[in-house]
Amino acid sequence: MEAHSMDFLTRLMGTISPSGYEQEGARVWREEASTFADQVWGDSHGNSFALLNKGGRPRVMFAGHIDEIGLMVTHIDDNGFLYVQTIGGWDPQILPGQRVHIRTKDGDITGILGKKPIHLIEKDERDKAVKVEDVWIDIGAKDKDEATSLVRIGDPAVIQYGFEQLRNGLLVSRGFDDRVGAFVVLEAARLLADLNPSAEVVAVGTVQEEIGLRGAQTSAFGLDPDVGVAVDVGFASDFPTMEEMKKKVGEVKMGEGPMIARGPNINPVVYDAFVRTAESNNIPWQPNGEPRGTGTDANAIQLARAGVATQLIGIPNRYMHTPGEFVHADDLTHSSQLIAHTVAGFDAETDFTA
Repeated sequence: MEAHSMDFLTRLMGTISPSGYEQEGARVWREEASTFADQVWGDSHGNSFALLNKGGRPRVMFAGHIDEIGLMVTHIDDNGFLYVQTIGGWDPQILPGQRVHIRTKDGDITGILGKKPIHLIEKDERDKAVKVEDVWIDIGAKDKDEATSLVRIGDPAVIQYGFEQLRNGLLVSRGFDDRVGAFVVLEAARLLADLNPSAEVVAVGTVQEEIGLRGAQTSAFGLDPDVGVAVDVGFASDFPTMEEMKKKVGEVKMGEGPMIARGPNINPVVYDAFVRTAESNNIPWQPNGEPRGTGTDANAIQLARAGVATQLIGIPNRYMHTPGEFVHADDLTHSSQLIAHTVAGFDAETDFTA
């Protein structure tokens, strides 16, 4: 990965952007987009847009959702402990003992997700799954008055877990699902800016995907694209316990290329174009069967207005919806290249009728 791209990814992954609170991530994304896009803007929902070649045809929408899963403060007790509910889909077993950033009006506050110690848990309780209601955030407040002077009901929180480069091209961070998709679509637009596309291209950092594909619905309605390309993480199956799951999610390995989805959520003409581009440009790729509507922005985009010719590109991901998600740098680079070169081949005469 080129140095400027790694710098952008590092800055983007350093933001706090749970669903409904994406402003920090969106600001970094729009700042980067302004270095090359013809026009950059945001909407009242929080979606961010970067435009290339206004008036070209077809109109192509790229979508990567910029939100991540998180927590929300919903109650503060008399002793100053904060109780939370989840933003997006969590495995509550991950939460006890984690350090969190709470985003408040006056800046970030550190807290710890507390739970009764193992020594004090009765034997018949030890095998029971932890529930969100079983944990709380301790910020060291002496009482409710002090806690409420610092934190408001509705403040969001995320696990304190940063971005790092590991060995063999592997990267680890909180929130790769799916700030990495927002990164890829903007990198694809950057590449396209030098390819003189016939298409009008609008890259979108969408919001609130983790709570119902909401930003993709509103942005796709507003843009009314002919083609939509959504980028999200997908399940890698190259780690322990996943052997049996290959029957469900397929065989997907880190570093061996983006996942090109195929199924009812995917336009077959667009799919064939992506596969041809991968093979003619020697871009590694992996097949991904999706037998129904996907739980991604691709689903919302396909169903916008009278329907959109849609493709889903997956970034192989280990440990999804944990604080330590893995992706591979090569998969990010190859995904951006694949999208850019495929869309560079579209023109006003391209027929996407299935």
